[in-house]
Amino acid sequence: MPRSADDMLVFGGSGSTKLTARICDYLKVPCCKGEVLRYADGNLFVRVLENVRGRHVYLVQSTAWPANDNFMELIFWIDAFKRASAASVTAIVPYFSYQKGDKKDEPRVSIRARVCADAMEAAGANRVVTLDLHAPQVQGFFKVPVDDLYALPVLVPEAKTLGLTNAIVVSPDVGFAKKARQYAKAMNTPLAIADKQRLDLDGAMTINHIIGDVAGRSALIVDDFTTSGGTLVEVAAALIERGAREVYAAISHGVFTDDAMRRLDASPIRKLLVTDSIETQPVTLSEKVKVVSVAPLLGEAIRRIHYRESISVLFET
Repeated sequence: MPRSADDMLVFGGSGSTKLTARICDYLKVPCCKGEVLRYADGNLFVRVLENVRGRHVYLVQSTAWPANDNFMELIFWIDAFKRASAASVTAIVPYFSYQKGDKKDEPRVSIRARVCADAMEAAGANRVVTLDLHAPQVQGFFKVPVDDLYALPVLVPEAKTLGLTNAIVVSPDVGFAKKARQYAKAMNTPLAIADKQRLDLDGAMTINHIIGDVAGRSALIVDDFTTSGGTLVEVAAALIERGAREVYAAISHGVFTDDAMRRLDASPIRKLLVTDSIETQPVTLSEKVKVVSVAPLLGEAIRRIHYRESISVLFET
């Protein structure tokens, strides 16, 4: 049967209230009502305050700070919608916090991303939409459809307004080189790659080489996320040492820790572009940080999914 706008219900979890409002503005639909209670013992309680019977629900919830609370809230929302007889539940998870736990890389550890995928499916999610997974193969942990969108179409137009002179795109490591090449193509610039070596599990690292000529260029470092800002700052310093005239950065997810803004302010990075996939950071953002909204991107994905249109156009780079 054809779907109507009345069948589309967009809810926001407490991890993405502002982003949900922007998505609803894009779709020109109201934000649906629900509530989250937190008891003294730490338990969460969610309640749907709309009639969802036979309708298609789109729940927006990033699972960042506090990651465990927001993930459990996501699971409870999905379960509540299914028990209230929603026709389908699509989980819009702009930032999927446990995505780096995608393999058993040492003895006696959990593959956390797989556990989270199983939990979301067990709760009743019919589809998942996310943004720039660190490891795209995490999609294979789900048996339901997963759309891993790119922040590139949002970040590149903003990067072009920075007035970069003789620009070059820089990947902070070999692992991100493939996606960085897409940024370079979209920016019509050459690509450089930092040879990064991780020294220990605590995150200490060093930059051995910069592969590519950055002398006299405006460098744009691109990456999927940053936490402490350490990699961005070290790469930026290495670029300046090798003759780059200025350094900017663009990342999909700002998973900032307490010291991240201090490091950024003390670094040669002039401006850091970041999406609003995470809005619950425990820090006040530096004036160097500019937030670019992915609401139009996610809103268009919701619209196309709801009306059974192809979303492949959203993956064009």
